[in-house]
Amino acid sequence: MKDFETLIYEKRDGIAYITLNRPAALNAVNTRMRDELYEVLPAIDDDPEVGVGIVKGAGERAFSAGADISEFGTVPSPVIGRSIRWERDLWGRFLGISKPLIAAIHGFALGAGIEMAMCCDIRIASEDARVGLPEVGIGMIPTAGGSQTMPRVIPQGLAAHYIMTGEILNAQEALRAGLLNRTVPRAELYTAAEELARKVLSHDRYAVRLAKEAIHRGLDLTIEQGLNLESRLFAAAARRSSLE
Repeated sequence: MKDFETLIYEKRDGIAYITLNRPAALNAVNTRMRDELYEVLPAIDDDPEVGVGIVKGAGERAFSAGADISEFGTVPSPVIGRSIRWERDLWGRFLGISKPLIAAIHGFALGAGIEMAMCCDIRIASEDARVGLPEVGIGMIPTAGGSQTMPRVIPQGLAAHYIMTGEILNAQEALRAGLLNRTVPRAELYTAAEELARKVLSHDRYAVRLAKEAIHRGLDLTIEQGLNLESRLFAAAARRSSLE
């Protein structure tokens, strides 16, 4: 894997690590980071040695403070801006990864930062985390999928409240709302994320992938269709098990 300008990509013992690496800019997501994430994410799916991915942020202050506002207004035209977004559907790529993704959040995870984390399957945060979608405060709405992913992660009424008020939540508030799965002291964050990743890795990888598929595809189905999907995926797991 080549060196990146805004990311660090590593893999050890079946775990892939993607580190957002613009600490001086609070790991804000600029065009370069979007492009590099779009390029590196398939490595998690395509590498047979990797069973789970961890996404984290460099530096002491932020997982990611959101989109890099210094780039606002620099795109030549709205048409070109939309073209770039559709050609590199980063958030769709996140959601399309078949292997589990864990977000290890510290400090600020705002706007595109928490939206990225919501595209992961599990979110662990340090006790200093601050998360939210503040876009309405600058006359915008979430543009990295937050208006769609948040109501799928937490109850719709809570999602509406946080999106429409732009309220920033501390770690305990986010945990109670269901945005986070667990909070830990800052010094334990990456250890906790790795322990969880190893627990996932201790199970059959094919079964884990099918479980993720059942969860994500089932969200857009009726309960009857979802149960049918579950039955078909169970049959696939059983067939594979019988051949081993």
